[in-house]
Amino acid sequence: MKSISPRAHFRQLVIKYSAKNGVTAASIRYRVCRKAIYDWKKRYDGRWQSLIDRSHRPHSHPRQQTAEEYAMIERYYRRTKDKIMLWDKLRENGYTRCYNSLLRAIKRLKLEETPEKRKGYKSKPYQRAEYPGQKVQIDVKFVPAYCVANGQKYYQYTAIDECTRFCFREMYDEHSTYSSLDFLKKLIEYFPFPIREIQTDNGTEWTNALLVKKATHKTLFEEYLDECGIKYHRIQVATPRHNGKVERQHRLDEQRFYSKMRMYSLEDGRKQLAKYNKISNNISKSCLKYRSPNAVLADYLAVM
Repeated sequence: MKSISPRAHFRQLVIKYSAKNGVTAASIRYRVCRKAIYDWKKRYDGRWQSLIDRSHRPHSHPRQQTAEEYAMIERYYRRTKDKIMLWDKLRENGYTRCYNSLLRAIKRLKLEETPEKRKGYKSKPYQRAEYPGQKVQIDVKFVPAYCVANGQKYYQYTAIDECTRFCFREMYDEHSTYSSLDFLKKLIEYFPFPIREIQTDNGTEWTNALLVKKATHKTLFEEYLDECGIKYHRIQVATPRHNGKVERQHRLDEQRFYSKMRMYSLEDGRKQLAKYNKISNNISKSCLKYRSPNAVLADYLAVM
């Protein structure tokens, strides 16, 4: 649409030049054929808008749908909104057009009701953790295959404290409740503060809540949480944004760690991950007002 106005102004310039110097001189100067200039002069009424290209759509077509066909479509459309059934019913009553022609006719007649626009999602205000250990998010990340030399599958378990963003990571070669239990024991030992609540998704490595036959059977992970007196919270199904802090940390781990490392075994991967874990807790975060998790944690530990 931006090229319509300049094109019309150019034609107006050609017409004005031809009025002073002739059509032939204008044709040579602006490299436009004489016939086009004569056509523009016929259309020109003194306004540049009259030189805009007109629609090339034909006014009529020999095979266009008739008024009787349109009326029949409107009449039967009130009875059935199913387009295939409507087309079959119309053909029984003498309609000879193809199915796509029927769809175009329905659109042209504006018979379909426009669907209501979905209201935008407004997230509820989230109460941030007020002290370390109030809530810890845990999730599992698949170790990228491009950084594994032996071709095996490995999994990174990650825990992040919502208040201080203090992280703990461990790597496993098994994605199961046994690995989750071992990670939980190491997590409790690694964190320098007591954990009040742990939040995870609904994966079977954490809980059996979504399994029909084992819904009432607690996993090893859940049983150990009960033994330690730690509250367990599962996020809503298909809402990973509720575990957004640990999900975001996984993306950062992909950029800062896995894109630059190469591991040859589980032991090698654990050694490299332990080094990165110490480094990451000293990296400043914008959500902490450009302070590191260790610095924020030190302030809380000094008071606790």
